[in-house]
Amino acid sequence: MRTGPSPDDEHEIVFFRRHRDDDPKQATPGREALNGYPTTVRAKMRAALVAVATAPPKRFSGGGYWEAMKGEMSGWFEVRSDGPGRHHYRLFCLLDYEAMGREKPLLVVIDGRDKPFRTVLPNKDYAEVRALGEEYRKRNPRSIV
Repeated sequence: MRTGPSPDDEHEIVFFRRHRDDDPKQATPGREALNGYPTTVRAKMRAALVAVATAPPKRFSGGGYWEAMKGEMSGWFEVRSDGPGRHHYRLFCLLDYEAMGREKPLLVVIDGRDKPFRTVLPNKDYAEVRALGEEYRKRNPRSIV
């Protein structure tokens, strides 16, 4: 007997929307980041998200476009793309199997960052991403678009 979404199911792609209690403007950091990336990067990332969601994620082997993160970012995934001017672009995602009122599991785009080639993101950026993830998980039903 099935009780909820499974990691084997196709996932629904959604974007985290900050709750009005935490951000009166209700920003969508992942969507805003993606929409600000160069056109070619946006196209690659959207295609990667669709491929991962339909695979589903645990079965996707995507040549560096979808990577499980380690260390303090364990449990997170990133969609990666290189862009013009030797620049790296990232979307930070969570997989959610506990969202109330959803028939499919969720592939949630939480935030996005970019950095110059051969540099690392500062630890403060990773801490900000994790904080947004905590904000996302503290409400159920989830705050998504």
